[in-house]
Amino acid sequence: MSGPRRERVFVALGSNLGDRPAHLAAAREALERLPETRLVAASAVEETAPLAGMRQPAYLNQMVLLETGLDPHRLLAALQAIEQEHGRVRGERWGPRTLDLDIVRFGDRRIDDPDLVVPHPELPNRDFWQRELAELIHS
Repeated sequence: MSGPRRERVFVALGSNLGDRPAHLAAAREALERLPETRLVAASAVEETAPLAGMRQPAYLNQMVLLETGLDPHRLLAALQAIEQEHGRVRGERWGPRTLDLDIVRFGDRRIDDPDLVVPHPELPNRDFWQRELAELIHS
């Protein structure tokens, strides 16, 4: 008997408040502890300017590749719980945050729900995501 079907999921990590490297490390550790999930690889960490020209600290960004048996909405709920555990406060769009976790791609799925769009609609607009995704795909 085989185990549950696992899909390859790319999750973007970002932080621009507090101890940014520690927030990213804690997120990776939390992702590894999710049920039915394995962290396969992580891209290099890079610093980027805030989006939309907002006046706030620079971000540290990274992307990870997961293999998971969780469905997309269950994974989204788990990501939001990890964000909350690390002090994420949802305020203005693209505002400062201790931790931001975004599902960028989820296997070959296309999802267009009010609470989840996959592939992430900002992927074409974020060069750093494209670099990180390419690094993981070609590693």
